[in-house]
Amino acid sequence: MPKPPLGPATSLCMSLAARPGQFGSRFHNRLYELLGLDFVYKAFTTTDLPAAIGGVRALGVRGCAISMPFKEAVIALLDGLDPSAAVIESVNTIVNDDGRLTGFNTDYIAIAQLLARAAIRPETPFVLRGAGGMAKAVAAALYHRGHENGLVVARDEAKGRALAGRYGFGWAPTPQGLEAALLINATPLGMKGADEAALAFPAATIARAETVFDVVALPVETPLLRAAAAAGKTCISGADVAIIQALEQFVLYTGTRPAAEMVAQAAAFARAG
Repeated sequence: MPKPPLGPATSLCMSLAARPGQFGSRFHNRLYELLGLDFVYKAFTTTDLPAAIGGVRALGVRGCAISMPFKEAVIALLDGLDPSAAVIESVNTIVNDDGRLTGFNTDYIAIAQLLARAAIRPETPFVLRGAGGMAKAVAAALYHRGHENGLVVARDEAKGRALAGRYGFGWAPTPQGLEAALLINATPLGMKGADEAALAFPAATIARAETVFDVVALPVETPLLRAAAAAGKTCISGADVAIIQALEQFVLYTGTRPAAEMVAQAAAFARAG
């Protein structure tokens, strides 16, 4: 069935990020085309989050993806939280039901799936860098898989200790001198923009690891993943997180779960952009 032309009945979905990319727009819009859905998706940035969320509500925007650095600040602007976001205290997805805005977190689903797919054992020691919204999703996924032996690395001691303490993990201010079998970067280090040349973990720490997981989705190959691949480590990419979490957002917005072949087509289309 062909996609209807844009018109008054077309549903709008969007994203808000400090550094908007085109992956989400291409992924969602491609699925709308493949399924013939009367939707359109557009990426935005903002310096006024309350006004932007007010626009989502007032204009009837069906769904809104939330990226760094808005995942925690947006909570106070919503009408309610799904358990997926309430437990983590971080939102990456807003669903608008006739003016009522509910926050969800599909990052958690994606991270848990990828850890399971990589057969990471619960007894595997880890170092998680970051204490923001994405780090909260990672920490919760690790905890719920049974991980106990881990450190949260964060320059902000209050935030780092708070996240670590919530799940019984340790805290460190920097990754210097640390080692663990599993390294996870949940910061903007390596993301396209001001931090794109930054290496989230020292080379010596990478050398002693077995698996390296970088949640940064753009670029697909971050400095951390390049260094890990060169050292022969198993790598998990933020691009894989982006596909899974975007699919779950798509389902929340449209009520439709695409076939796996369609998801693969949309992911390939989005990555080629």
